[in-house]
Amino acid sequence: MFDLLAQISGDIGQGLTAALGCLGAALGVGFVGTRAVEAVGRNPGASGKILVQSIIGMALSEAVAFYALFLY
Repeated sequence: MFDLLAQISGDIGQGLTAALGCLGAALGVGFVGTRAVEAVGRNPGASGKILVQSIIGMALSEAVAFYALFLY
């Protein structure tokens, strides 16, 4: 009985950890996208440089989701 409860609580903990990691990554990508759109709105001439920096920022944020999914 206790072994089953320990296994279930471990599975729930791993799922919760992965879910929170993915939630953090989604929020990070959203914040990067929002700030990139605001920056292009302020300075449309720099849209190419802003695009490159925002893609790098989004990729780094998405890496957190992969770590959360594959490490737990």
